[in-house]
Amino acid sequence: MTDTTTESTTRTRKDFQTDQEVRWCPGCGDYTILASVQNFLVDTGADPAKTVFVSGIGCSSRFPYYMNTYGMHSIHGRAPAIATGLASARPDLDVWVVTGDGDALSIGGNHFIHALRRNVNLKILLFNNQIYGLTKGQYSPTSEPGKVTKSTPFGSIDQPFNPISLALGAEATFVARTLDMDRPHTAEILRAAGAHRGAVLVEIWQNCNVFNDKAFELVTGKASRDENQIRLEHGAPIRFGPESEHGVVFTSRGRAEIVEVSEVGEEAIAVHDAHRDDPSLAFTLSRLSNGPYGPTPIGVFRQVERPTYDEQMAQQLAAAQKRSGPGDLATLYRTGGTWAVSA
Repeated sequence: MTDTTTESTTRTRKDFQTDQEVRWCPGCGDYTILASVQNFLVDTGADPAKTVFVSGIGCSSRFPYYMNTYGMHSIHGRAPAIATGLASARPDLDVWVVTGDGDALSIGGNHFIHALRRNVNLKILLFNNQIYGLTKGQYSPTSEPGKVTKSTPFGSIDQPFNPISLALGAEATFVARTLDMDRPHTAEILRAAGAHRGAVLVEIWQNCNVFNDKAFELVTGKASRDENQIRLEHGAPIRFGPESEHGVVFTSRGRAEIVEVSEVGEEAIAVHDAHRDDPSLAFTLSRLSNGPYGPTPIGVFRQVERPTYDEQMAQQLAAAQKRSGPGDLATLYRTGGTWAVSA
């Protein structure tokens, strides 16, 4: 990171940009996400010297090179593990993880879910383009069944992950979804994620215009987005459509279903509660669609408070030090649990 002495009140996006050439394919959604994140940091008065971006491997994982903050381009799937150590050792830092659907949900699956369940104080931005872009177009853990790629010439037979459902199942305290090209919505979600203390998952549907172009067209296209974007707002009825004529209800069987408001009445429409401690209704909403193939919720699914991993670890260390005094590593090495091995 280059030295940045500009006061936070006068910082601009340039203060978060490096001298590195941004090298993604022309038209890639990553450019828009990069701009959105940099503008968000300016708007919130972030300190580059207190901000860290950790990435794994993939197109999205070039992100730290383009951020004039501290950062690390780590190893495949392990960014959450490295970020966990950093967030635990340096709770004064804002730690962000940038990853992709292949990086996070394939080789990195365990690191991903355990960082979330532990409520480590870090923010995971998962760029989901439903394809392996860096390695030139193989199917990923979020590719739809039947997806024909270089690695699935007869069509994928895998059941894809739903990242929102996965995060909710891991008891993440903040779970949201946004769209790469919807910069106002992305800014809104980033502000909420940045203010949250604890584990954050923000899934960003990101178009790969080379290997999986228009994968999200139903949800992002001008002609169809009003019919397919279900925008979640805490405390508001879950309605959508050009005239808000459609709505979501929770049935007695525990399912979320789409209805016509005129047929069931306004009072029947579910009111979104992102702060509900029990994640079951948020999970039910996440199952309305297992991908961008019809009406799909975007926004904050869950936002609750829970003690963070680093807070609890610090409390345990403080209690142990109060009980036993300062530690002595040399003494620890030679106390108990040792044995001699003879030839």
